[in-house]
Amino acid sequence: MDCVFCREDGGDVLWQDDRLRVVLADEHDYPGFCRVIWNGHIAEFSDLDGNDRDHVMKAVYAVERAMRRVLHPVKVNLASLGNQVPHVHWHVIPRFSNDAHFPLPIWAPRQRTVSEAMLSSRRAQATLLREAVRQEIGQAFNN
Repeated sequence: MDCVFCREDGGDVLWQDDRLRVVLADEHDYPGFCRVIWNGHIAEFSDLDGNDRDHVMKAVYAVERAMRRVLHPVKVNLASLGNQVPHVHWHVIPRFSNDAHFPLPIWAPRQRTVSEAMLSSRRAQATLLREAVRQEIGQAFNN
């Protein structure tokens, strides 16, 4: 088996525990794009037991809250596809009305070009996600 999420972190690790990790993905057009990745190699979300599914979703919700607080997107997209990487992971994607693909999914044809200045500004904001994710996850798992 050759699984990228078993071999690699999948991005800059913002937070992790023994079951999962939250990473800031390296997606040029989408600064702030995060993934919540299950540590063990499991292909389908339904293969996790109820407590593990709840644990994943608490992390997903916490990342969404942190993202909304720090980046102020017009929408946050949540996706768990796994077609190319069949390993349980959730995409948490900040969306802006002037991003490259809005209002279509980020995997659809590009709708516009976004200036490097705008992307650079969003990258600077995204550096604040590490602390915000830790705060939100701390609150989610302590309740």
